[in-house]
Amino acid sequence: MSAQAEGTKAVSAVVDRTTLHLQVILDHLGFSPGVLDGKAGKSLTAALKGFQETRGLPTTGKADKATLRALYPYRALRPTRLLTLTAESLAGPYVNPLPKDPAEQAKLLALAYRNAMEKLAESFHTTPDVLIALNSPSTRLAPGAKVVFPNALPTSREYDAKLPAEWRKTLTDLNVDATQPQGAKVVVDKSDEVLRVLDKNGKLVAQFMATMGSEHDPLPIGKWTIKGASYNPPFHYNPDLFWDAKDDAKAAKLPAGPNGPVGVIWLDLSKPHYGIHGTPSPETIGRAESHGCIRLTNWDAARLSLMVKPGTPAVFQQ
Repeated sequence: MSAQAEGTKAVSAVVDRTTLHLQVILDHLGFSPGVLDGKAGKSLTAALKGFQETRGLPTTGKADKATLRALYPYRALRPTRLLTLTAESLAGPYVNPLPKDPAEQAKLLALAYRNAMEKLAESFHTTPDVLIALNSPSTRLAPGAKVVFPNALPTSREYDAKLPAEWRKTLTDLNVDATQPQGAKVVVDKSDEVLRVLDKNGKLVAQFMATMGSEHDPLPIGKWTIKGASYNPPFHYNPDLFWDAKDDAKAAKLPAGPNGPVGVIWLDLSKPHYGIHGTPSPETIGRAESHGCIRLTNWDAARLSLMVKPGTPAVFQQ
């Protein structure tokens, strides 16, 4: 795959297709392993534990015999799909290079994807490196080209017509399934770095790997509520709220976009200045720190927004 042509530096990646198949199934079932990359690690372990809990299995976090038996009915979900690129799937806008300085970002029209490679990777819940590994070096990103992707395709795109058209397009672009369980409570566990969605009976119905807090901005332990959602939001950068801001940094309004500080969505919490939101760097979820908020991949944050409504309790615990 022509990575250089898309402004992406090629990095060697090894994709274990058996592991990828496991990740794809769990992702479809609502137990997100984060990035679909064919690699084992704590994100996959957490996803397995969530699935095992819902099936009454020992929460080993391993693909043991009992777990594989429970997953067997979903084996028809193929790990990859060969798809034909269209002009629409490759359409921008793109911003490359993307400045890091908030003052420079504020001058842009959008904090958009850097290139088509980055857009396609996020659409299929993965990274550019994985797309490179799954395809031939001769594969070109052009209309009519056939490309292998992790199978993140949804079963339905029948989104609620009351949602803004722009947000429905974002859901489509991110391959977020329109059919989601309804959550009655969100629980964020600092100990295992996951966000859980429980139904009205207290049953776990979905789970997402999350980044939460840091030494400077710890997770606000307590009971809060989700006040509402802001779709494709701009970001009001206030250096007073960032311990790592430069001394001469000034407040700025950053444009919306998937590469903005909060990604494609902000779920506002009753705790002032805190929310659950997306990220411009999905590969860092569970492996980096945040400024106190709950950070998910853009596709998981978007999926969560379909499960909750204003007033949904959000419990943050150790």
